[in-house]
Amino acid sequence: MRRVLIIGIGAGDPEQVTVQAIRALNQADVFFVIDKGADKQDLVLLRQEICERYIENDSYRMVHAPDPERDRAAAPYRPAVAEWRRQRSEIYERLIADELADGECGAFLVWGDPALYDSTLAIIEQIVARGALQLEYEVIPGISSVQALAARHRVSLTQVGRPVHVTTGRLLAEGFPENCDDVVVMLDASCAFSGIAAPGVQIYWGAYIGTKDEILVSGPLSDVADEIRAVRAEARARKGWIMDTYLLRRTGPAQAGDR
Repeated sequence: MRRVLIIGIGAGDPEQVTVQAIRALNQADVFFVIDKGADKQDLVLLRQEICERYIENDSYRMVHAPDPERDRAAAPYRPAVAEWRRQRSEIYERLIADELADGECGAFLVWGDPALYDSTLAIIEQIVARGALQLEYEVIPGISSVQALAARHRVSLTQVGRPVHVTTGRLLAEGFPENCDDVVVMLDASCAFSGIAAPGVQIYWGAYIGTKDEILVSGPLSDVADEIRAVRAEARARKGWIMDTYLLRRTGPAQAGDR
């Protein structure tokens, strides 16, 4: 039986890798790495650094494969994502079948936590459901960019008696969620926070969290929105990619928890 580990490796700081993740790293014979192109070579190098730092032997091997192109301009968003995941699942299935022998352990190193804003777990589930490969899999949690963001800004994600809403920039563009004062937004390529007109909103924004390129900006949204857009655009142009997230916190007498 082949075995696959889906290992959360934190938001970017190698010191955020958990003890459980280190133990899992040392069980793997093969690491599967999806190459997202030259612009994102930093992500491959950081994975290699984590392996070199924490794996106690050099018998493991890394297998690379190109990531399928995804049509991000497609109007039907969900079908586009489903097709991209299908293509990825075929690549993953081929890698596991060709590179992982019966009785061996393979691993995917996932940024942050595999259960939050990542497709690896869903793709492995698709492979298992097809039934062509017999494999066992296990998920090792990691420190997500959301947790790391809150820690770097020295804030709590929760307030007493109030919920936290996790969403996407695409959905935030439709407006600040009702009955919620704390909204976490993941990978907002269009800077949807610029369209939020609700009064008394604070923003805690971060990019490349935990890495040497980390950028943090916080303050009243109306005061720092332009700064974040400019900083984000410059960083993306310089590096060719960006991973960012932010917390919007509505304050004042009209908070959702008080209505």
